[in-house]
Amino acid sequence: MKQRQGLIALAFLAPALVCLAVLRIVPAISAVVESFYTESLLRGGRVFAGLGNYTDLLSNKDFRQSIGVTLLFTVLVNPIQVAVSFLLAVLFTQRAAGAKLWRTLVILPIATPPAVSAVIWSVIYRPDGLANGVLERLGLPAQPFLTSPSQVLPSLIVLLSWIGVGYWMLFLIAGIQEVPEEVREAALLDGAGPWRRMVSVVLPLVRRPLAFVLVADTVSNLLVFAPVQILTKGGPNGNSNLLMYDVYSRAYAIGDIHVAQAEVVILVALTLAIVAGQFRLLRGDQ
Repeated sequence: MKQRQGLIALAFLAPALVCLAVLRIVPAISAVVESFYTESLLRGGRVFAGLGNYTDLLSNKDFRQSIGVTLLFTVLVNPIQVAVSFLLAVLFTQRAAGAKLWRTLVILPIATPPAVSAVIWSVIYRPDGLANGVLERLGLPAQPFLTSPSQVLPSLIVLLSWIGVGYWMLFLIAGIQEVPEEVREAALLDGAGPWRRMVSVVLPLVRRPLAFVLVADTVSNLLVFAPVQILTKGGPNGNSNLLMYDVYSRAYAIGDIHVAQAEVVILVALTLAIVAGQFRLLRGDQ
């Protein structure tokens, strides 16, 4: 009987397992294998290069700049998105007039594909666009935004936060709503103000959803591609050349697929290292 139940369960899982193998596991293995080869015009095909692609990448100034830009972007965007998502989640779980309406407005960008959002913000960031129009109304000079080496990364952070904050907020709202009402009432009776209740009561009780949001947001931001490809092409001067776009450039613009595969392996290793560090820190705080 148990064997039959196991076979039935396996039959239901089979389509998902096949998709996982074909779409995830096989491409991952292929990327690792291909990263150790290179194309040779003299030998008329691919030849084993060992760690040659990796050493070429690590000695490449543009690649090292791309890693630096990606790490800086990650360090800046993750705390901003997580903090804003948490504050909005706390705000929109209060019993206040219009809370549901504002929550809906914040969530709306989720329904917009990243490529469409990038096009919308390309109009906003134009020299005669909405952003400079607001600055002009405030008596401030116009800004170059996406064409400025110092402003391009903050401009992308604003765009990606507009896309992502509402999504992560949903997970935190679900976590906050699980906080027992009697715990909040007890804190209120003890004279704790709104800020104290948020920091000392709500925050410790939503550690699990907050940890999930932090890790998932980190992975998501390390894989950003569409806004960079549409808006900046990695410029100006490589100041928005995130690793995912650099992989695309090497694979399809330069045509060096084997070096691009090596870069994918490095990106995955970097992502795993950052996520492992986050898990270690979160486990140490418990």
